[in-house]
Amino acid sequence: MFYQLLKYVFLGPPLRLLFRPRIEGIGHIPDDGAAIVAGNHLSFSDHFLMPVILPRRITFLAKSEYFTGRGLRGRLTAAFFRGAGQIPVDRSGGKAAQAALRSGLAVLGKGRLLGVYPEGTRSHDGRLYKGRTGVAAMALRAGVPVVPCAMVGTFEVQPPGRALPRIRPVTIRFGEPLDFSRFVGLSDEHVALRAVTDEIMYAILRLSGQEYVDQYATEAKKADQTRRSGRPSR
Repeated sequence: MFYQLLKYVFLGPPLRLLFRPRIEGIGHIPDDGAAIVAGNHLSFSDHFLMPVILPRRITFLAKSEYFTGRGLRGRLTAAFFRGAGQIPVDRSGGKAAQAALRSGLAVLGKGRLLGVYPEGTRSHDGRLYKGRTGVAAMALRAGVPVVPCAMVGTFEVQPPGRALPRIRPVTIRFGEPLDFSRFVGLSDEHVALRAVTDEIMYAILRLSGQEYVDQYATEAKKADQTRRSGRPSR
């Protein structure tokens, strides 16, 4: 009920009015049944804009920090993600990654849409980074299609570090569903998982037109922070 109220009453109408989202390829979202929507991740605003325009409910795997924030903004963010039924994910790796995988498979097992950001975090500079293989593992184990999605313009609306979004139009573009049935039985093979993930990222790249970086976003962020901290102060 809370999800429907957010989408159709409290959040959907003002977001559509302010950002005038242009939707392309919405027909590629299956009318029913389980599927993964895999998109680029440029802005905190992505979490709100995609669910608002989708005809079906979508459940995202969201970083656990969104559920534990402090202060007014942190509490409001946590209330939104909990109320909208989103799933907290510990991104520390190892057992946490397996827990995230199980959570995603549980959503797909109920015939629902699962939203995943294969990069694992927001892009800090607007470029598209190497995808993590968790999305491939879920697609192969559940035997579901993957619909690539590109958020275009949301980095300019609200780049990381910006508290309030700028008001400007955005585009949300969906591609044709990707079928990975040829990889059946290879869900534990790293080579297969990497191949599937790279195919997904290439589909996102074609939709978004971003510059691609063959490096994980978390590693690129750390390298960038190191470079910045090493610069002499002026």
